[in-house]
Parts: sequence; structure tokens; C-alpha cells
Amino acid sequence: MRLGLAFLSTGQIGPGEAHLRQVIKRKPSFSEGWDNLAYALKIQDRLVEAIDCHKKSVELDPASASAWYNYGLTLSLAGRASDALSCHERAMRANADYPLAHFGRALALHLLHRIPEAVEEYGRFLTLRPDHHEARSYRLFALHYLDGMTRDRLWAEHEEFGRAVGTFPEPKWPNRCEAGRRLRVAILSPDLREHSCAYFIEPLLRHLDSAQFELYLYHDHFREDAVSERLRRCAAVWRNFVGLTGVAVERAIRADEPDILIDLAGHTGMTNRLPLFARRLAPVQITYLGYPNTTGLPSMNYRLTDEHADPIGEAERFATETLVRYAATAWTYAPPANAPEQTICQRSGVVVFGCFNTLAKITDSMLTVWGHLLNTVPGSRLLIKGSGLSDPAARADYQARLGRLNVPVDRVDLVERTPNTTSHLAVYHGIDIALDTFPYHGTTTTCEALWMGRPVVTLLGDRHASRVGASLLTAVGHPEWIARSEAEYVAIAVRLASDRGRLAEISDGLRDEMRRSPLLDHAGQAARFGEALRDCWKQWCAKAEEPKTVASSE
Repeated sequence: MRLGLAFLSTGQIGPGEAHLRQVIKRKPSFSEGWDNLAYALKIQDRLVEAIDCHKKSVELDPASASAWYNYGLTLSLAGRASDALSCHERAMRANADYPLAHFGRALALHLLHRIPEAVEEYGRFLTLRPDHHEARSYRLFALHYLDGMTRDRLWAEHEEFGRAVGTFPEPKWPNRCEAGRRLRVAILSPDLREHSCAYFIEPLLRHLDSAQFELYLYHDHFREDAVSERLRRCAAVWRNFVGLTGVAVERAIRADEPDILIDLAGHTGMTNRLPLFARRLAPVQITYLGYPNTTGLPSMNYRLTDEHADPIGEAERFATETLVRYAATAWTYAPPANAPEQTICQRSGVVVFGCFNTLAKITDSMLTVWGHLLNTVPGSRLLIKGSGLSDPAARADYQARLGRLNVPVDRVDLVERTPNTTSHLAVYHGIDIALDTFPYHGTTTTCEALWMGRPVVTLLGDRHASRVGASLLTAVGHPEWIARSEAEYVAIAVRLASDRGRLAEISDGLRDEMRRSPLLDHAGQAARFGEALRDCWKQWCAKAEEPKTVASSE
């Protein structure tokens, strides 16, 4: 069995699976063999087969905490968070001293949008395993959703992550220190696939000047699809690191000798590679796009942003990176080719507000504001769309929560996620006005709402996560939809709701406004992105060429 696992850890998935199948063929009652085969299937995106193997494993050895834990992780990947939670709690009952069960339980609670409980469980696990940096990252990500989380505390938590990971000496780089030469740019992300991140990175990569930049793409996820294939065509080299150990990934990246290495995930994703960035894998390391905050790593040289999301003079003290405000807006949006046409709301005679952001972003404070809005606009309705709302128990819990917060439950529609992008965007036909969340704004959902002809009301905050909406709305020419207080948020939404004619005009014109905005200036944004990369490289060259101070000996 060790040979099969060794194959998997070095990216030889086929031989690894074949060897593990031989193991269980010889010994079909071997629970651990079925568990490891499940892992081999999981990293090939064969989740149904993997789940069947996990079932077999726990049937053979129901006292195995590790088998229940691994089963729970796969169920989470398959979108079955409630079942995953049960598995992790079963792991705890099997072995109260098995710490990973706490991590698995925290992940499941996170996916169920029970964020305060998830944060507590991550903390409980980290008291047992303070060296588990992936759990630290998940906890950092979850903290952004909490009501009352101050910017100072968020900063302190990110600094602590940097200290926990540690610092490493900068190696002697083989890269030629020439400011104007063609640069090898590598991008590491688990989201080079059908994912919201791809809507924003693909237009930049398609228009990036190949005469100036040689592109290496490092995908870190078991799923590859049509989006992956399009991105692959942009790159000189494509590698998939799924299942590889950190040592193997580090070795592969160092062998490629990138001049610039870009992180698109930050503290998100099922596999976190930020500890590798702490080890300094390229002369210039940049974080961008996927995470709304600093990484906390002193070794991360730059973070790409804009002056709306990170105002000059205010944001610097909350970042370990140098902030590079490379464009008027830090986002470049590629609308889905299969998006339906925008139309006025199909529910005539009633104003419908809507929010399609992840449910974790909808805090109690946000729901209280929305309840006030519904009570201010007679007869209005609210449509909330999110994962898990088709489950009767989850719906009942959410409705009970709405009732506790004095939101008129009978005027709220709870809608489950739709199976594809086209059907998802079609749901915008059923709302008039999109409501952004606070303190954690939407990004993809805001762009989608605008593309579908719906105004978006957002509330400006004091940090990147609560200023993205302001950047996007400013870029598209509608700063009047940006509120500075909860009262103004409600007032803007009420004003929009009171003028059906104006809503129809907005619906007719928003796509053209987006087309004229920096968001859809793909070539221009790619050029500015390339200029930012070049400037970061020039700064490294200037530092590398500085004469070294030699201490005198007297």
C-alpha cells in the first residue's frame, strides 16, 4: 500500500490507483485500503466512486476515526456538508483524542454557513495542532464573515499567521537581473477552472503580451474543465499539483525558475500553499484577486489592488505586502458567453430585492437592515439564493432566524443554487434591485447583477472586503449606489424601488455601461497588469543591484 501512496504523492495517479486496487483485491476486508483508494478516486474528481469506497471502509472498521474523517472530507467536496458533519462527529465518538475530527467538523460548519461555530471549532483544533497552517487559513477566511470583527483584530490575526509559518532566508536566485527582458510569470491557484476567479483572471491572461511574459500556470485542483483548457492555451507550461506534497510542489516550482510567482487564492481553497510562499519560491511574489486581505506573510512582496478597495494612506498599515494600485479598478470581468439577455423584472406590480451572495456573508446585522427595508417599501419582497436552502431543515432554520430578526418571513423567498451559470443568471429576471452584503461584499455576484441589468446597492466599509462593491460601481459609473451608512443604504434602495421607469432604463443600459467601463476593457487592463508586473520586477532588480555594505574591521 505504501507504494500506491508514494505514486499518488508524486502525481502518478493512475499507477497509484492501480496498485491500491491490487491491495484490496488481495485483501478485500482491509478498511485502510478502501480508504486510500477513495482518496485516489477523489483527486481524479470521481467523487461518487470515492464515496462508495469510504462507505466500504467505515463498514469494515466503524471504530476508525481516520476513516470517518476522510469520508467527511469527501462528502464536503461533494456538497453534502450535513452528512460530512455527521461523519466528523462520528470520528469524535470513535476516538475522542483524534484532533483532525475537530478540523473536519469546523470545515463542515463553515460550509453550512454556521460561521461563529466554525470559528470556535477551528480555534479548538488549533489548540491541539498549532502547526496546522491550513486550519489557520480557514479560520482567517471565516473571520471576515463575522459581525463586529474589527479591522485591527483581523490584522493581528493575519500577522500571527505570518509568525506561525515562520520566515526563511532569501536564496541566491539564478534569475538574470535585467529590468527589460522577457519575464517568466507563474500563477498558482486551485481555481483555474469553472470558478468565479476565472471570470477575472482569464481576460488578463488572454491579452497578456507574450513577447514580454512567458506564462506558467500551476493548477492545484482535481477538476479540469473547458475553462482550464482555455487557460492552458494561454500558457507556455501547464502543471497540475493536485495531491502533491509541499516538498514536491516546491521542487517543481524552483526547477522552473519563475521570475514572478502570483498567488490567486490567499487564505481560501481546500489546499493552501501559502506556507510555500513563505519559503520564497521566486524573486518577486505577488498575491491578487482571490482573497480580500493581506496574506500576513512578510515574504509576499506585493498585493495588487486599487485606490477604492485600499485607499492610499489608510491601507498600508494593514498589509505585510507593498500595495500596488495598478488600475482604476483591480478587476477585469469576462461575462459568461451563455448569459441570458437582460430584461425588466418578470414579477410586475411588486418590487423584488435580491441577494445571491454566499449565505455566509449574510450576517444578522445585514438581515436586520433588509428587514427594515422590506418594512419601508410596502408589499416588497426579498429573494435570497444560496446553497443548502432546498434542504427542509436548513430552510426552517433560516426562516426561524429571519423571524428572530423581525424580517417578514412571508415576504422572503429562499431559492437553492441552480445547476449551471445560465440558469443562475436567469434568476435575476425575478428581481429588480440587487443588495450587496456587508461587511463582506460580493464581487462576482455584483458583476453578474450589473450584467443582468440590475442596480446594486452597497455599503462602504473600512477594509478591502467591504470596499470591493464601491470599486466596481465606480468603475461602471454608478457611485450614487454606494452608501456610507445603513440608513443611506436603505434610502438608496427605497429611492430605486420608487421609480419603476428608472429601473427599466437601468436594465436597458447597464450592459452597455459595463462594456464602456474598465471592467470590460480587457486589453487595456491586461496592459496595465503587465506594466505592474514589470514595475515590481524593476524594483527587485534595483534592490539586487544595490552595493552590499561591507562591515569594516578596526
